[in-house]
Amino acid sequence: MSITIYHNPACGTSRKTLEAIRATGVEPLIVDYIKQPPSRDALKAMITEAGIGVRQALRNKGELYETLGLADTTLSDEALLDAMMAHPILIERPFVVSDKGVRLCRPSELVREIL
Repeated sequence: MSITIYHNPACGTSRKTLEAIRATGVEPLIVDYIKQPPSRDALKAMITEAGIGVRQALRNKGELYETLGLADTTLSDEALLDAMMAHPILIERPFVVSDKGVRLCRPSELVREIL
């Protein structure tokens, strides 16, 4: 099975998700999405395949979210994607892509659905 995790090693949920994947005996491809963010098209595809909206894929914690005014519910999906592309830290984590689907694994237990 092929598995990719868009991982932030500083995030506890991301670390737990990675542990759960490894517990199955599979070593995933680990992408540090802060250093190597997905392309805009790849991010849009992951969001769609995960069955969530763009706002759900946006990390809503931290000073940057507030500074950029991203709580404004009138912002379009395209504007939110622009912010995530400019500042990958705003992409919620971890996204996991496997042969069985895509999940934003918050909570980390959601990864079991695609293992």
